[in-house]
Amino acid sequence: MTTPPAPSPTPPRAELQGPRRSSKRHQIAGHLGAALIVAGALVLAFVLFEIFGTAYLQQRHQSALRAQIDPTGISSLVPKALHSTAPPVTVPTISPPAEGAPVAVIQIPRIGLNQVVVEGTGEDDLSKGPGHYTGTPLPGEEGNVGIAGHRTTWGRPFYNLDQLVAGDKVILATDRGTFVYRVTTSLIVQPSDVSVLKPTPTPTLTLTTCNPRFSAAQRLVVHAALSSTVRSLALHSAPSPQAHGSSKGARATGSSGTDLLGILGWGALCVAIALAAWLTSRRLRRRWLVLLPAVPAFLVALFFFFDALSSSLPAGY
Repeated sequence: MTTPPAPSPTPPRAELQGPRRSSKRHQIAGHLGAALIVAGALVLAFVLFEIFGTAYLQQRHQSALRAQIDPTGISSLVPKALHSTAPPVTVPTISPPAEGAPVAVIQIPRIGLNQVVVEGTGEDDLSKGPGHYTGTPLPGEEGNVGIAGHRTTWGRPFYNLDQLVAGDKVILATDRGTFVYRVTTSLIVQPSDVSVLKPTPTPTLTLTTCNPRFSAAQRLVVHAALSSTVRSLALHSAPSPQAHGSSKGARATGSSGTDLLGILGWGALCVAIALAAWLTSRRLRRRWLVLLPAVPAFLVALFFFFDALSSSLPAGY
């Protein structure tokens, strides 16, 4: 009589669940790692956009602004101003142009700067170029003309402002004349120190930017004094509506809500494109058929998302 084989012992429940739990943990860790990689890639992409993407957008703004301001013959007066020995002559005070409108062409030979200055120093204004502080005199007028500019983003017009020394020329060309200022002093102040823009009894110029580079912890300030004036043929002509219009063209005060809607809208579109591409590609063997159109669409949406996000950040560096 044969003895039936003994039944194999049932493995403990913990041993059955062990591999499953371990597999789930590996999956969670894998998903978390992938999420961190994607987040890191997006941060890197945003940094690259801040340096290169904003410069591209600012260049487009500058081209449009120069087309508005150059027909008055401003650029032709700049070479004369470089070697001018004419005495400094101020011009009468007039109303400032609309926010975001061109004010002057600024040239600083030592640092190779040649850009159009716009009215206003809000983030939207500084994304177009150096901005004239509203409330300070216009170039060539009596008092302290104030101009701010980014140092490392949006075309970084004032990137090398720290290289200016006493005697360097700063040229501001307008339809009322070309005004040559010479640097007198440079200093570093706290962002809250607005005394650098206080009125002066003589025609002066104050340039401000963030300091050090890639930081908004301090402000680099350069002062200059008017040393020469090259009169313009348009000096006695009526101001053009584009350059000296009212402030009705200024950006609406409620633009912060619009900026938020833009950020949320472009962000949602990025997520929707990525999610749709991922879900669709899982069902196909030839995933490239989905990725080929999805990747460019995602990058375009991401570019506009970064643009909206960058424009909503506080003005700095």
